[in-house]
Amino acid sequence: QVQLVESGGGLVQAGGSLRLSCAASGSTWSINVMGWFRQAPGKQRELVAAISSGGNTNYADSVKGRFTISRDDAENTVYLQMNNLKTEDTAVYYCNVVDMYRREYWGQGTQVTVSS
Repeated sequence: QVQLVESGGGLVQAGGSLRLSCAASGSTWSINVMGWFRQAPGKQRELVAAISSGGNTNYADSVKGRFTISRDDAENTVYLQMNNLKTEDTAVYYCNVVDMYRREYWGQGTQVTVSS
């Protein structure tokens, strides 16, 4: 089992920046892919960015060039640096981890609100 705790959400003006963190605990040795999803009101949850254990990254087209995902395996933490935020980035952001057995784990979610 892997437990995930997110932090770093909040309210920011358009054009501003936020950094999300997600700390993993438990069976962290089994973690493979770490990522972030988001869900806006009335919309489906969507992938924002993911990073593999080898450092390969994948981004949604809507955030390319603005968001950067990184991980610190020594600290079992994944980060999402969000720059040049737009109002359409407003959503609940969820940390997601997939382990070597392809089991998925989710964080509790953190609200990001971007005001105009």
